[in-house]
Amino acid sequence: CMAMMAASAFFFLSMNNFDRKWKTSILVSGLITFIAAVHYWYMRDYWVTNAESPTFFRYIDWVLTVPLMCVEFYLILKVAGAKKSLMWKLIIASVIMLVTGYFGEAVYRNEAQIWGLISGIAYFYIVYEIWLGSAKKLAEKAGGAVLSAHKT
Repeated sequence: CMAMMAASAFFFLSMNNFDRKWKTSILVSGLITFIAAVHYWYMRDYWVTNAESPTFFRYIDWVLTVPLMCVEFYLILKVAGAKKSLMWKLIIASVIMLVTGYFGEAVYRNEAQIWGLISGIAYFYIVYEIWLGSAKKLAEKAGGAVLSAHKT
């Protein structure tokens, strides 16, 4: 919780130290870590009060932060010519991954393998797109700071 909040403070306070083309990316990073910090705080309280996994809160956190991470990849690669279609492919895949993961974990537990398979396929699509697909190709083509940020 504290590490995420510290990261948020770092991102928000250092925004003016970055070139204009990276400021939105830094802002989104700060939002991701801030949202995570708040949800970790709620999850901790839920665990202390109920002595059970805060599954619902984890998925709420992820439904907000994972698509924002997809936006983050787009913002980094936008400098290299990324199209919004890449961002939307990643966001849609992340929502499929999260919704089907939640169904398998919390709603349809008897069919968890099927929901897990669908969720896993969406996850590996995202991983493929970022590490081997068009996102990687854009990062490599741009090189320099874009490639470094993409790898990070």
